Amino acid sequence: MVTDPIADFITRISNAAKAGKSVAAVPHSKVKESIAHILKKAGYFSSVEKKGTGVAQTIEVGLIYTNGQPRIHGVMRVSKPSRRLYQKARDIRPFRQGYGNIIYSTPRGILADFEAKKLKVGGEILFKIW
Repeated sequence: MVTDPIADFITRISNAAKAGKSVAAVPHSKVKESIAHILKKAGYFSSVEKKGTGVAQTIEVGLIYTNGQPRIHGVMRVSKPSRRLYQKARDIRPFRQGYGNIIYSTPRGILADFEAKKLKVGGEILFKIW
């Protein structure tokens, strides 16, 4: 049983990238699917597809590599089930001089840092990816 499905999702993606896999499959949920679409928009995934039906649904994401190196170099879970961290819209700054992204859970849905800043909404910091 997984107690933190978002941490499980980003760990599976990170491990697949380090192993050199072209596609990573993770169990489906609406939150994971929206995170995957945000990461595709941010340029970390080449494709996001929902496979299967019922309980056996999975999300398959295509990983991007440049010169043999994965686009995902690291991932860090910030807000955990034991400790929730929030950030106001005015406090959102570029992460790693713009070479990384922070993913937020906001009242407008799950957003990357550049979208949250543009919409002027803050929220719970889910994780950082670079």
